[in-house]
Amino acid sequence: MSQRFLFYFLITGCLALAAAARGEQTVDLEPGRYEVAIRLDLPNIEGAAAARLVTLCLPPTDDSDHLGLLPLSENNPLSRCPVLNVHHDGGALTFNIVCPGGNAAMAAASYVLTPTTFEGRITMKLGGKNMTMTERQSGRRTGPCAP
Repeated sequence: MSQRFLFYFLITGCLALAAAARGEQTVDLEPGRYEVAIRLDLPNIEGAAAARLVTLCLPPTDDSDHLGLLPLSENNPLSRCPVLNVHHDGGALTFNIVCPGGNAAMAAASYVLTPTTFEGRITMKLGGKNMTMTERQSGRRTGPCAP
């Protein structure tokens, strides 16, 4: 595991604990359609940041602890892997994604939430590769989900 990934993994946990210690009330996202700007930053490759805009529908009842927020970049194996260590305190949401198997992909996610917006950062290490990438998400509610 790279030192950078381990650093982000530990920082997300510390942020969640700090919010819990302050006793902040949990901020939930309003259900509905969100326009999400995504940027995938690749280290040491100048000008290679891939950016795109996607639409995400967050339902009124989501049984997941992560509120339906996952990696949104194309062909990302982490979007199908289990979410662990979810902490949702105040406006902070953090969790880890760990794919099963040896030498598998893993990620540490941290979000700042308001009732109608979110800013997220998912630091990912794909299995078998010695590279860490970061997916940045910026979402805003644009209305109800289409029927």
